[in-house]
Amino acid sequence: MATLKSLKIKTSTCKRIVKELHSYEKEVEREAAKTADMKEKGADPYDLKQQENVLAESRMMIPDCHKRLEASLADLKGILAELEGSDEKAGPEIEDARNTIGEVEKVFETAEV
Repeated sequence: MATLKSLKIKTSTCKRIVKELHSYEKEVEREAAKTADMKEKGADPYDLKQQENVLAESRMMIPDCHKRLEASLADLKGILAELEGSDEKAGPEIEDARNTIGEVEKVFETAEV
């Protein structure tokens, strides 16, 4: 049975994962710039290799975040549909959930482009 509390939890989870995703994307940009700078300056090969490993780890987190975001979005949509089916059609929690679904779908649209 879906409740408003579980809806709020799923909404917050989606928001948190979106924040995480943006954070990892920024980290990849920052680490890529640092790696390029190290190559340009002719850094020690060992240091360069370590920096490339850091960059690779950051890049691996982005698909993981996408997967987790897809799963939490599906959960959120399911709970929202269940609540709407049980005559809970209004309220700040439901509106927040709908807005969050829209935001998450925009994230997926920009990722596909």
